[in-house]
Order: sequence, then structure tokens, then C-alpha cells
Amino acid sequence: QVQLVESGGGLVQSGGSLRLTCVPSASIHSLKSIGWYRQAPGKERELVARVVMDGSISYSDSVKGRFTISEPDAKNTVYLQMNSLKPEDTAVYYCHADQLYAGLGYDYWGQGTQVTVSS
Repeated sequence: QVQLVESGGGLVQSGGSLRLTCVPSASIHSLKSIGWYRQAPGKERELVARVVMDGSISYSDSVKGRFTISEPDAKNTVYLQMNSLKPEDTAVYYCHADQLYAGLGYDYWGQGTQVTVSS
């Protein structure tokens, strides 16, 4: 079992920036990937950005060029830097990680952090 602790959400004006932080309870190197999803009211949860431990990084088209996900650092932490925020970025953001263990796949979710962008 891996716990994911998120922080950094809040209220910001359009054009502003926020940085989200995710700290897993297990070593980053035990994970297959780690990243961020978001869910806006009335919408499905969608991938925002993720890092796969083979070094590949992917972003949704809606955030490319504005958001940057960091590769895990020595503090076992992953950051999502969000710049040029828009009202449509308003959502609950969830840290997600997956892991392969004994031949089985496991998915883990953080508790979510609210990001609200005012126009």
C-alpha cells in the first residue's frame, strides 16, 4: 500500500501560477509511474501529466506549454508547476501512482487538492 500526500492547491487569478506537490510513502523507484489527474464538476477524471520511471513524460494537450511535471527529486517528491492558469483548469487535482508487485498492478490515489482559477 502506497499513500500519496498532496499539497499546494488554492485560489488564483487567471494567468497566475500554482505548484502542486506529491510525496509518496514508498520510494519513487518502486513505482511504475507517478503523475496528476484532475476532475472538474460534472466531468470525468482526466490525465494532466505523468512521469514514467523509464524517463518518459506525457501531458494532456490542454496543459502542454503551461504545466511542467518534475522528475522525482532526492526528497522523493514530484511537483506540478502550473503557469498561465485558466478558469477551465479549475478542478480537484489528484496525485496518482501505479506499481507492479508480484506480477500484479496496483493503482494509488491521493486525497485530492482543489485548484480554483478565477476570471
